[in-house]
Amino acid sequence: MANPTPDEVRAYIAAGLPCEHLEVEGDGQHFFATLVSAEFAGLSRVRRHQRVYAALGDRMREQIHALSMKTLTPAEYAEAAAHAALAPAPHHH
Repeated sequence: MANPTPDEVRAYIAAGLPCEHLEVEGDGQHFFATLVSAEFAGLSRVRRHQRVYAALGDRMREQIHALSMKTLTPAEYAEAAAHAALAPAPHHH
């Protein structure tokens, strides 16, 4: 079985979890996903990750060897984006 691409992993997650924002990067075995979903509201980080694993189903065991996640609600994502916009740019000498 061929290793999935980041786009395929993104599609697998999107099929099982409604996301307002979903980014997936990876090399075919190890992936990093940033997910923004209203379904995460009120859930602990562990429960959020379990929700993503449920969306991936058997693919998590069979095709995806490692998945790191940043799981945010829309409000958390907006807050993180606001902080990033306000952060001073690094100075290069």
